[in-house]
Amino acid sequence: MCAAALAPEHYINRELSWIAFNERVLAQALDPRTPLLDQAKFSAIFSNNLDEFFMVRVASLKSQVEAGVSKPSEDGKSPLEQLLAIREQLIPLLKQQQVHYRQHLKPKLLEHNVELLDYKQLNEDQRTWVDNTFHTSVFPVLTPLAVDPAHPFPFVSNLSLNVAAVVVDPETGQRQFARVKVPQKNLARFIAIPSELSGTENKPVHTAIALEQVIAFNLEVLFPGMTIEGHYFFRVTRDADLELRDLEADDLMLALEQGLRKRRMGGEVVRLEVPNEMPRDVVEMLMTGLSVEEEDLYVIDGPLGLDDLFGLTGLSLPKLKSRTQGGQTPAVLARSQQHLVEEGAIKADEFESIFSVIRRQDILLHHPYELFSTTVEEFINQAADDPQVMGIKMTLYRTSKDSPIIAALIRAAENGKQVMALVELKARFDEDNNIQWARHLEQSGVHVVYGVLGLKTHTKIVLVVRKEKEKLQSYVHIGTGNYNSKTSKLYTDLGLLTANQELGQDLVELFNYLTGFSKQQSFRRLLVAPVTLRKGMELLIRREIEHAQQGTQAVIRAKMNSLVDPSIISLLYEASQAGVKIELIIRGMCSLYPNRQGLSENIRVISIIGQFLEHSRIFWFANGGSPEVYIGSADWMSRNLDRRIEAVTPIEDPEHRQKLERLLQLYLNDNQGAWDMQSDGTFAQRKPTNEGPECNSQIQLIKEWSNGIQSL
Repeated sequence: MCAAALAPEHYINRELSWIAFNERVLAQALDPRTPLLDQAKFSAIFSNNLDEFFMVRVASLKSQVEAGVSKPSEDGKSPLEQLLAIREQLIPLLKQQQVHYRQHLKPKLLEHNVELLDYKQLNEDQRTWVDNTFHTSVFPVLTPLAVDPAHPFPFVSNLSLNVAAVVVDPETGQRQFARVKVPQKNLARFIAIPSELSGTENKPVHTAIALEQVIAFNLEVLFPGMTIEGHYFFRVTRDADLELRDLEADDLMLALEQGLRKRRMGGEVVRLEVPNEMPRDVVEMLMTGLSVEEEDLYVIDGPLGLDDLFGLTGLSLPKLKSRTQGGQTPAVLARSQQHLVEEGAIKADEFESIFSVIRRQDILLHHPYELFSTTVEEFINQAADDPQVMGIKMTLYRTSKDSPIIAALIRAAENGKQVMALVELKARFDEDNNIQWARHLEQSGVHVVYGVLGLKTHTKIVLVVRKEKEKLQSYVHIGTGNYNSKTSKLYTDLGLLTANQELGQDLVELFNYLTGFSKQQSFRRLLVAPVTLRKGMELLIRREIEHAQQGTQAVIRAKMNSLVDPSIISLLYEASQAGVKIELIIRGMCSLYPNRQGLSENIRVISIIGQFLEHSRIFWFANGGSPEVYIGSADWMSRNLDRRIEAVTPIEDPEHRQKLERLLQLYLNDNQGAWDMQSDGTFAQRKPTNEGPECNSQIQLIKEWSNGIQSL
């Protein structure tokens, strides 16, 4: 039975929903409760998110317009209408960001002796030092490019920051244009100036100047004998999406490498950013040279490329940042750390292998509150060194550049184990990194698979096969997050370590599906996309509808990154109308309207934005009083359900189910980091009331785990 067709007025445009999400990110920067350097971080995240949005989503819409595509989206908007709506919503947000930077962030940082100076604010000693730095460290790498009949408009690479120089020949009076690229790949965006040059008794903690200003005020060195009439900054964003469809593995590697070269340069220009002081004739010259239309022009009242504010977060000013949280090792694995034996912290006879612990009980992990290094990495490290381990298989979607897991897989292969890694080459913006890792692994004897034809492998799974008493025992990790040491400290994710044989057999067959010609159509416990996940989720939702119709407990609670699949949304509306209570925790895009009379009055949606990026996926169903709960890698998006390899696992242990129930309730009770979605699709930030205690779910979790408490 299919869900009813979704009316356009019941669906929120996904692009506009994404902008609403990024607005909530910006709100973190604007919130005076956010520590000052965290404000800089969230402003940088807002800009970085926006860059990717233009490179992929806006670029796709522009391609559709240019191709004459007029097919409307689920909410009834044509590609052109979506582009116009995107621009209308973004302009006030960009203004808010710049006002915050100029009127709040810089002055407040100055109060804490952190100076972000303009060139004209430098004293004589600072100016001498900056100019000397320009001559010795900047000037040699610059390449000024003239624009005239003999020099056509130069190619401007993607996300590059540039100086537009207007110069005049004093002999002829001829006015000319030149472009100078700011070498951000080679030099830091903000150049630190020695504090002792401040000329004040109270020396600043940090003094810096933007690299583009250093270049702009030394242009006479680049154009000797010419008069500098003016300088203006501009920034270009290009189409960076890689169209790679239905390619064989060998072709895929080649196509990706060629595509990445194109991305570094970029496709068509989709956004031109200029400061508001740029003269119109210079703007028009740029627009002509870059083939940019008026709707692609964004006039910014302040510095361009605020994603570089990330650099400020490295300052050693702990009072201006959120308290760092290092995480804990789960108590159950305290004696399963190989390094403790090597360091003499525990005796060899006190050590218990991680496999013996997992064989005894399932282990539910919650990162970053529980350390990735002492759990998942320890699991793979011990597998690599254990002589009884016969084979290791895992998927790699995104991993860190200095990945301990990659090192463990290589060591396992060198130890003679059968090691297979599915490296997803099509992981957007990580393609280059993954190509390098794939080659490195292959050279080390690891069997490398480059993904499945026509699908993206997004699942997070590890299978370890160990010989025990002449039998083969499977050990499994199924998670919601990437095998990435860096992001495991920044993202909230869940994982399950288990020796459950049915799950083990499911993973054996899933890996066969991934590496061979298997057409597996069913699994014992796992819900797997694109084979069983959509059907499985729809059946679980329909079961709650049946419970509601029978007058028994009918509740759905789900946490994910995004909810945009029209069929799932239609089914949730149907469930709401049947009386199912639905509580959704959606960090990013949500195309469903909650709390609408006669449509979704039983649906509640919140979004949590905080110190950590909420990345875990949990699906909880009341099932008439016998709850079932699942975790996994998939959102309720068409791409996750139909066009990706995903794995979602049930949580069988009653204590673990209860722990996830309490975790969901903690999120739902949040009154500091949570935003309530309104019936019109907008969001309102929750505020603590006098009636109850303040609750910030992430801070609460940090406190719980830092005190060594392993349950909520």
